[in-house]
Amino acid sequence: MMDTFELTNYNFYSSRLDMELISNIVDALKEIIKEDKKEKQPLFLKISDNFIMNIARKVVQEKKKTFLIGITGESASGKTVFVDNTIAACIRDKREGIYTVIRCDDYYKDTSKELIEAGSYEELFKTGFSFDTPDAIDLALMKEHMKQLKEGKTVVSPKYDFKTCVSDPNGDIKKPAKVILTEGLYVLNEDVRDILDIKVYVFTPIDVIKERWYKRAVTRGKTGAAADMQFADVNATAQRYIRPTYQIADCVINGMVDKEYIKVITDKIFQKLYEICA
Repeated sequence: MMDTFELTNYNFYSSRLDMELISNIVDALKEIIKEDKKEKQPLFLKISDNFIMNIARKVVQEKKKTFLIGITGESASGKTVFVDNTIAACIRDKREGIYTVIRCDDYYKDTSKELIEAGSYEELFKTGFSFDTPDAIDLALMKEHMKQLKEGKTVVSPKYDFKTCVSDPNGDIKKPAKVILTEGLYVLNEDVRDILDIKVYVFTPIDVIKERWYKRAVTRGKTGAAADMQFADVNATAQRYIRPTYQIADCVINGMVDKEYIKVITDKIFQKLYEICA
């Protein structure tokens, strides 16, 4: 009887401590978000009811589990910038096991043969070929790699060349970590999103996206009519496949935010989590 009482008593106080920590984290994050809303360009545009609670619960009660965060948005919306600057702000050293990044862009299927046969991007696009539908990316392989990372296994992601359309299966070694960040056009695709813990959407106005996209297209070998044809396809496929995922995102991020502000606010969040949970 005494053993039973002591075990119950321990669980009660343990749970109570967890709830206090969770409550403190929720209050702290709400305060940061409240201050963010006062900015001319706030980072957080929309947050679901359970977003903050879900983060707090995972930080406190699931410390040993891998945390898988998916970040999506239209082409040139600022997904990569957000991920890279969040990492820069929050990771003070390069120790293994803290984070791993899986990028959707690495999983484009090899279409170098099709490009060579067409002779140019312009001629390739005239055939109706699209780089901007889910079928252009090996989402099944990407999801399998994320599953393996969550299971503590090391994977080798492919490496894709946007100029030649060659996919090299021997790309970068990705090791399991506490946090796995996956970013790209289709990480919230219905065939992928069920394994994510947090779903983030980066929103950017279409006129800004267009300007950014054309600047980047030049570096990827697409100019003139070829660039115009692809951007028309980018816009059409975004309307069909990407923009609807805005509705299911746990959090919508402002793609117009300055990268230095991303560092400032993410640093505040992680510092507060450290203070509460230390």
